[in-house]
Amino acid sequence: MTEMFALLADVAAVDATVIVTGETGTGKELVARAIHDASPRARKPFMVFDCTATPRDLVESALFGHVKGAFTGATAARDGAFRRAQGGTIFLDEIGELPLDLQPKLLRVIESRTVQPVGGDEPQKVDVRVVCATHRDLKAEVRAGRFREDLYYRLAVIKVHMPALRERPADIVVLAKHFARLFSDQSSRASARLDEGSLVKLVDYRFPGNVRELRNLVERGISLA
Repeated sequence: MTEMFALLADVAAVDATVIVTGETGTGKELVARAIHDASPRARKPFMVFDCTATPRDLVESALFGHVKGAFTGATAARDGAFRRAQGGTIFLDEIGELPLDLQPKLLRVIESRTVQPVGGDEPQKVDVRVVCATHRDLKAEVRAGRFREDLYYRLAVIKVHMPALRERPADIVVLAKHFARLFSDQSSRASARLDEGSLVKLVDYRFPGNVRELRNLVERGISLA
């Protein structure tokens, strides 16, 4: 983690595309936000686009925008996530889930720094930094034909890997105490704390849900105990 923090400090200062890998719940979005907050773009938007949260037939419009009348229901022109992130950073979460037919269009946007709204004739310039994340092994996805090789290498200019919580057990105590303070303050339970027996049990647990699971577990304990 110390090596990763040093890497993030270097990464934040440049404008290169970054891919953050790691299991679900390890804090990949926090890494992306930290890169943005420490970068020269910090005062500009930080736009999150979850590739799993948008219906497949609306992903292109949500990313690149559309013009009025481009499709049924497009009663007005709308900017996509790239345009709304103008000057700042766009975080493409779970990039491995992006439909294969849209991957060439994303590559074109990154290469040309322009977006073509759905139904539009003229490309629009965008100035954004791209940070993406995935829990998948994208090299394996490339070999399986589910992810474009050219897009992978364009995204993976800088790679940051978030280790699973079970791989850094010393962090469990630090994080558990942090969450205990956080949720004690929120629930006005200033005396709430984790005793040594509880901390030992936490360190011995494998945490398949990683930091997100630890956070939820501590919140539940503070709320009910």
